Amino acid sequence: MSKTLIRGAKVLGGEPQDVLIDGETIEAVGTGLTDEGVEVVEADGKVLLPGLVDLHTHLREPGREDSETVLTGTRAAARGGYTAVFAMANTFPVADTAGVVEQVWRLGREHGYCDVQPIGAVTVGLEGRKLAELGAMHESAAGVTVFSDDGKCVDDAVIMRRALEYVKAFGGVIAQHAQEPRLTEGAQMNEGVVSSELGLRGWPAVAEESIIARDVLLAEHVGSRVHICHLSTAGSVEIVRWAKSRGIDVTAEVTPHHLLLTDELVRSYNPVYKVNPPLRTERDVMALREALADGTIDIVATDHAPHPHEDKDCEWAAAAMGMVGLETALSVVQQTMVDTGLLDWAGVADRMSFTPARIGRAGGHGRPVSAGEPANLTLVDTAYRGQVDPAGFASRSRNTPYEGRELPGRVTHTWLRGTATLVDGKLA
Repeated sequence: MSKTLIRGAKVLGGEPQDVLIDGETIEAVGTGLTDEGVEVVEADGKVLLPGLVDLHTHLREPGREDSETVLTGTRAAARGGYTAVFAMANTFPVADTAGVVEQVWRLGREHGYCDVQPIGAVTVGLEGRKLAELGAMHESAAGVTVFSDDGKCVDDAVIMRRALEYVKAFGGVIAQHAQEPRLTEGAQMNEGVVSSELGLRGWPAVAEESIIARDVLLAEHVGSRVHICHLSTAGSVEIVRWAKSRGIDVTAEVTPHHLLLTDELVRSYNPVYKVNPPLRTERDVMALREALADGTIDIVATDHAPHPHEDKDCEWAAAAMGMVGLETALSVVQQTMVDTGLLDWAGVADRMSFTPARIGRAGGHGRPVSAGEPANLTLVDTAYRGQVDPAGFASRSRNTPYEGRELPGRVTHTWLRGTATLVDGKLA
């Protein structure tokens, strides 16, 4: 059928309404809409959101298809309620040329579970020495607007300044992985009481905060846009808050795991909790939640980082850093932000759809749930409670820190331009 009626959904958490999809667009939103000759989805008071947008996803293809592929990653995205993801550049080969970003973009178009927008590398080979082909990647079919060496920091201030100057010409943004490398050599976890007790080399908060401070000042000097990836400390929050008060064009993201988990979990020595930046303290977690609520932190981004079993099922020091997150992100946000009263569902839509789409210029995504808009939608059963079972993940990897943990909420349906990619919790 070309038409679908979503009946009785709480649009952005408001009063129940009907939403009629015709082809790729929303035809009408209201009450008592006709259901003759259309497919009906009974929402029964579930929350309807605009399709989620993730500004920070690792899809691994090309080069690490043992961890993830564009197909498996976008299937995981659909299960998590996402209709668009931005794919980070640390692939093999690195996405530092027009050819590689176009390859990733075309793979996304072929598979169709969500839109894939490649992120281009800032420097050649992520080596931090020479600017990559920023203009060519922007002018390619992929139309790259976000550039990042994520996984590595652009630590050279001159290179960072040149990158900010270059992307200013076409309204691009540099997404910085804030990590001063000399302060984190050999670091294994957050520097603090727990690292001292465990005898693990600490990762100080200042390694993140010093880079953020430098880069917001560079962005102000150049008059360009900078985005801070996976902000994780209370001090970083204060720097971003100060920068915004000065009118500096800075945005920031927080991951779901930094909203919920703390460095106390590292006492188990379970490598599933090893991540970059590291899990921080309870004080940092509370500061991040408050900053997301008041808008100092603009968005939630997953930093979905899949790894094969052998890269995580090993001793702590040898384990890879990273966690999968696409399929659990919304549940963690519900638990930490909605169920605590810090955000309502309209706020979730802003932090997980409207604003990331605006930052990344994801056309057709992050749009209001209203007539004439693209039918990129996510239906959420917010009353659901269940244990996380990674065996049911669509992702190729299983390195989740939530295995066996009870989380609220479940995405039941996802529509990409009117086509269902997830139906009753199952991939279409």
